[in-house]
Amino acid sequence: MRKAFLYRLYPNRVQSSKLMGLLDIARNIYNAALAERRYAWKMQRKSLNYYDQQAEIKELRKALPEVAQLNFTATEDITRRLDKTFKAFFRRIKNGEKVGYPRFKNYHRFNSITFPSYGDGIKIRDNRVYIQNVGLVKIKLHRELEGQIKTVTIKRQCDKWYVIFSNMVVVNLPPISNKQIGIDVGIESFATTSDNEFIRNPQYLKISQRQLKTAQRKVSRKKKGGNNRRKAIKLLAKQYLRIKNQHKDFAHKVSRKIVNTYGFIAVEDLQINNMVKNHHLAKSINDASWGRFINILAYKAEWAGRQFVRVNPNGTSQTCSVCGINVTKDLSVRVHNCPNCGISLHRDFNSALNILSLGRSVWDITCDTSQCVSQEAVCHN
Repeated sequence: MRKAFLYRLYPNRVQSSKLMGLLDIARNIYNAALAERRYAWKMQRKSLNYYDQQAEIKELRKALPEVAQLNFTATEDITRRLDKTFKAFFRRIKNGEKVGYPRFKNYHRFNSITFPSYGDGIKIRDNRVYIQNVGLVKIKLHRELEGQIKTVTIKRQCDKWYVIFSNMVVVNLPPISNKQIGIDVGIESFATTSDNEFIRNPQYLKISQRQLKTAQRKVSRKKKGGNNRRKAIKLLAKQYLRIKNQHKDFAHKVSRKIVNTYGFIAVEDLQINNMVKNHHLAKSINDASWGRFINILAYKAEWAGRQFVRVNPNGTSQTCSVCGINVTKDLSVRVHNCPNCGISLHRDFNSALNILSLGRSVWDITCDTSQCVSQEAVCHN
């Protein structure tokens, strides 16, 4: 199974300049390849593909010595990246989706170089990363690098440099668990489980609101196009990156705990893009970052061989989890009081119980219960 490992790089000033130069070369190749495709279609009604353009790379490296500073296989990956972009463009047209024609990349929209073959242009050496025509760059190996390295990507983000190793690893499955859980995500509590556990909402965006306002005010007061405005924009981007990393760290820790404990996991299949159209709740929903959490939980469950199912959340907070009747209540009502059976539960706990019940029924319908489900079998609905 493929797994990515991200580490921070600490290049010196000279190495940073060389890395920027490699990014510029890669971006120029990408834009040149895109321009060639557009010209071929406009003038000759000819559609170029990856192999057509890849055949020209060797000649381009001979004609332009500066292009040869970038590793040859990394150059190949650029045309492959463009080819994937066009395939995605045509797929969206075919499916009737919203389309966007591939566009040229400026400095801010091209931030990574991929080396498709480890050892060819990039390699770990003496606890540093050797990059062709850059040298040995200091790396922070904050965790063990597992498995066999397949591809390596150098990435720039907010004036910081990272290296991403894509490795083939052997997954160690956690012990088999018969425990089951339903999870209801919310704003008051980040998540409520069918075990009556309430996970606190960290509200990282709300906590950082004052710093964000200050950074945004600095941007708005600077003259457009000036160096001071660019510096202010970088500071604002770093603030948002910090909040994003906090959300990711929280989601990884909570999802890991759940996957290690439970063998069956049921969650809501939320349409978050529609939910954020409510301008009163949009900021709180984005701050909770439910989508990231559920996606991380889904792939961790798949790796661990857990049973994972998404259910339709419609009516889960209105239906009584004990007797099944519909008890209509406004969003502001936080306690579920059933007039039929007399049960009184927290609204989110009642919803989590319904999600677990729905998850069981969906699993029974979509999966063959007559067979013994192995730990490797995973169901996504």
